[in-house]
Amino acid sequence: MNAHTNDDHGIGHVSPIWMLLGVFALLIFFTVLTVAVTYVDLGPANIWIALAVAVVKGALVGLYFMHLRYDSPFNSLILVGAFLFLAVFIGIALMDTGEYQQNISPPDTVRPVAG
Repeated sequence: MNAHTNDDHGIGHVSPIWMLLGVFALLIFFTVLTVAVTYVDLGPANIWIALAVAVVKGALVGLYFMHLRYDSPFNSLILVGAFLFLAVFIGIALMDTGEYQQNISPPDTVRPVAG
């Protein structure tokens, strides 16, 4: 006998429209914030601010639009943890780009090799 039947599951979670519009407004705000950060030169902090905003936006989408907020808290923790790991990984990789920029020649200074 199977313990699960189709009657065990309800119709799912229905989010109120005011909450979805609020999350949408937050996503628009963070998108504007992402663009605004590009106009301010904060040095290496620009990478970390942009990645932090991306983590927050990704978490909002996952938690509210994918309804993970109403699922097991462990699933939400894994989602946010994965976004944080990805942001740290990308941030550390991008911090290294200044170390080899002096070795890259612009295209107009490259001379063909005589052969």
